[in-house]
Amino acid sequence: MTQDARAGEKCREPQVRIGQGPRNRRELMAKVLWIGVWLVFLSAPIRDLVSGRHSTGATVAGALGLTAFVAVYLALVFRNMGRPFSPRFVVSLLAVLAVLAPALAYGLGAHWTGLFVYLSVACGSTLPVRAAYWAIPATAGVMVLVGLHTGEDQIDNDLLLVVLIGFAMVGVGQLIRTMGELRKARATVAQLAANEERLRLARDLHDLLGHSLSLITLKSELAGRMLPDQPEKAAQQVADIEQVSRQALVDVREAVTGYRRPRLAAELAGAQVALTAAGVTAEVPAEPDLDGVPEEAEAALAWALREAITNVVRHSGAERCLIQLTHRQTLDGPVLELGVEDNGSGGSGKGPGNGLTGLTERLEKAGGALEAGRVKHGFRLVARVPTRSPGDVGSGA
Repeated sequence: MTQDARAGEKCREPQVRIGQGPRNRRELMAKVLWIGVWLVFLSAPIRDLVSGRHSTGATVAGALGLTAFVAVYLALVFRNMGRPFSPRFVVSLLAVLAVLAPALAYGLGAHWTGLFVYLSVACGSTLPVRAAYWAIPATAGVMVLVGLHTGEDQIDNDLLLVVLIGFAMVGVGQLIRTMGELRKARATVAQLAANEERLRLARDLHDLLGHSLSLITLKSELAGRMLPDQPEKAAQQVADIEQVSRQALVDVREAVTGYRRPRLAAELAGAQVALTAAGVTAEVPAEPDLDGVPEEAEAALAWALREAITNVVRHSGAERCLIQLTHRQTLDGPVLELGVEDNGSGGSGKGPGNGLTGLTERLEKAGGALEAGRVKHGFRLVARVPTRSPGDVGSGA
């Protein structure tokens, strides 16, 4: 697999990975904020503690129990942030929550039944699906029994909340597991593609060099035997060896050029991934129409697209980017036009850089042209390459 393909694989990795630990401080803060929002159900127990309705001993016991409950719950929620917990340890933490929730609600009153919501969430997100299908209704049943004892008036609403949120977390857990399997499958496919590429390269090099190297070896042996008695014939064999080696070098260079030649379809897909990863809203054509486009012209357009997207991501500060591919009829004949327009600053504005200069030379070599500059609301790059008409393609011109 080429370096560009590996870079494309890295770009495809999403910015925030569901069900996995954060890779940077930004992802950590996003996860903490998301989890912190759901701590709103703790407002009722906290208000009950500071209301002064309970004795000093009950207040202290309630505060300690609530602290332990929240600590265990957060440990379960953040269990994948570092080294993942073992299944036995997860079940042990769930058992602690299953004891603390009914004990606190039974002993301190109806304001504490909201803890069953957290117990339901923990069961739905950590247990296997079949076990969660039993644990969530059991949690709701225990909450009903505790609510009957404490005189909870809105037990029906709390019951619906516990069941719905618990089974919603089962669905989220299934989604996380599916995404994990997709990541593994994608890594496997990438590895298989890399292995296939290596095999193809090995086959092509064998086909290119096997005959040439065998011929060079044979003529070297002949030249060695002829050298003492027939120097003129030995010199002819050496000349043949030089010619064969030069041709082999040309074949290898052509093969390597073919491997390194970018494809426009692959660059379009990579552009979509790179722009999305950079937070740029992208409009990219799904499938390019390359009828009549020579390989050299396609490669020049692919290089132009790669350079343009690199500038958009690194230097422009753009929020939107539009990529268009259009077949046009000009006075010089049919052309394929690539347009890349963004709403950014266009870079430093100190004139064309080495990248645009190199692109201009590459496109001119393919018979095309490059236009780049600022427009009213950003920066626009237009690359054109000539195409063959359908009649020329059919005749093999």
